[in-house]
Amino acid sequence: MWDDEALHRLATRQVQDARDAGALVHLQFALSFLAGSHMLAGELTAAALMIDEARLIAEATGTQALVTTPMILAAWRGHESQASALIEASSEEAAKRRWTSNNYARSVLYNGLGRYDAARDAAWEAFQPDPIGYGSFLVPELAEAAARTDDRAMLESAVAWLSERTRVISSGWAAGIEARVRALLNEGEVADSLYRQSIEQLSGTRARLELARTHLLYGEWLRREGRRLDARKHLRTALEAFTSMGAEAFAHRAERELLATGERARKRTVDTRDQLTPQESQIARLAAEGHTNREIAARLFISASTVEYHLRKAFRKLDVKSRTQLEDRLS
Repeated sequence: MWDDEALHRLATRQVQDARDAGALVHLQFALSFLAGSHMLAGELTAAALMIDEARLIAEATGTQALVTTPMILAAWRGHESQASALIEASSEEAAKRRWTSNNYARSVLYNGLGRYDAARDAAWEAFQPDPIGYGSFLVPELAEAAARTDDRAMLESAVAWLSERTRVISSGWAAGIEARVRALLNEGEVADSLYRQSIEQLSGTRARLELARTHLLYGEWLRREGRRLDARKHLRTALEAFTSMGAEAFAHRAERELLATGERARKRTVDTRDQLTPQESQIARLAAEGHTNREIAARLFISASTVEYHLRKAFRKLDVKSRTQLEDRLS
């Protein structure tokens, strides 16, 4: 559960197996699983491409589009209106089937937006039944929100849950999260050491989102300790990481904290490629790889005219006039 490399390998293999077998419905689920692995790595644009391909398969096969992964992606991106709409649309089904994903998405969204009461309540509601497979994702959200709302009892519950599992698990991801959660529970030199341990452990994993979260929390703690120069270093790192990943709400949070240290934050810019929609980006990459419009249409289950329409928009956004230029631009 805590091995991010193994998770990504499994998801990738499932996609490959499903494609080899031609099992489109299975491929739809495998792509959603792979998108979750990309999200953990902070590769939100890649996750969006996987989600978009899964949606196209659903349209082509007449099956129901999956909601969970798009909902969680919108939460990580800090797109409140989109995430809230997806959460609300699936809330009745989630309550009936006791899904954890809706509350997890809420907790991520509200932690990013700094609405910690709502994040704590959403995470705690889902965490109490100790759901299989989701506890390791819920605990970081619960701990952060509990710390921000001074709910020490809830924070201690999160630490106890983690300790029970990390005693028998060897994982940089697990060790990094445990160190960060323990830092939230401590003060002074102990907290400082634990934050640094968390950064060291998470730096050796693919969990880039969690690494950026530790830099953000450490920077926030340093600022409250009056160590503004030290805080700026970690807040800049968090801001740059969240901005590059497209985690907008967390980037805004890092920016606000950086301004509170007395530093003027540099203007955050997003590469032109990030302005492409997931479908435009997918079509542009396939075109850059040498596929014809007809081949792209067949692969994505859309018409050649739709491919031409999106490719024309991608050319304009990327300011290129040929597929050769497109390949150079995307590389």
